[in-house]
Amino acid sequence: MEIPPKSPDGSEKSPHSKELITSPTGSTLCMSSRSESVWTSTPRSKWDIYHKPIIVVSVGAAIFLFGTVITSLSFFLTKNTNVYKMSGPAFLSLGLMLLVCGLVWIPIIRKKQKQRQKSQFLQSLKSFFFNR
Repeated sequence: MEIPPKSPDGSEKSPHSKELITSPTGSTLCMSSRSESVWTSTPRSKWDIYHKPIIVVSVGAAIFLFGTVITSLSFFLTKNTNVYKMSGPAFLSLGLMLLVCGLVWIPIIRKKQKQRQKSQFLQSLKSFFFNR
């Protein structure tokens, strides 16, 4: 069984809990960090915002096309048709899944961006009216 470490002054409280209680910035930390992040955040480019879903969509489209080619090979080639018939639909489904996930991800990011802009506007209004 592990014994919690004692603080240097000999009290039973751990040093972490004492710091949390006696910290002068503890009550204002959440408020200041939110308002500072609104003003200090640099504007991001479209690529910074949408690069992950674009990569997922393009990889999904490539895998889907690869699955289409492999599936079509099973009809034209006479050797190893079982391999093509098994792996072709697997690549088709994987590519389609990635393609749809990426295409759904883009509207979700747009909605979050709109909510963030509304939140920044409301935060600035709140700070304008309540910090007088």
